[in-house]
Amino acid sequence: MANLKISELPQASTLQGTELVAVVQGGATKKSTLNEVRTYSTRNYITPTSITVAKDEIVNLNDATYQFADMIRLSWNGSNGTMTLNLPDATDSINVNRVIRFISNGGFATSTRVNLTPILGQTLDGDTDAYVINKEFEGIQVWSDGVEWFIIQKKAS
Repeated sequence: MANLKISELPQASTLQGTELVAVVQGGATKKSTLNEVRTYSTRNYITPTSITVAKDEIVNLNDATYQFADMIRLSWNGSNGTMTLNLPDATDSINVNRVIRFISNGGFATSTRVNLTPILGQTLDGDTDAYVINKEFEGIQVWSDGVEWFIIQKKAS
């Protein structure tokens, strides 16, 4: 296939992100993955995602819908209560060195809360307990080292 034009190559199936691609770096051709290219190309670009949350709801950030979300704006809808927002798996290659920002809108109060929760077997700032978002315009930023999640920035209370 080395002598084929790009237009003559067979169509790729659904991409997973783990496929290898050629990268020329310092004059040498090296291999990389699509996930690594995506991480590099979007590192300084924030992709906002809005999530409307409600009492007793559970949202898993490991779902494909949120796979590339860098900033998540939370909007409360409905009556008072608690919802759970599960952090993605910190050990997934796509989440290593990933930063996610969370911001709540003006609909939050002490009686409406989002529990930002690490998945089973992982921690957030060394703790398995949830971080509670229950204030208007609260902001928190988390980072994964490939093992666990760390709170690297939050608004002062």
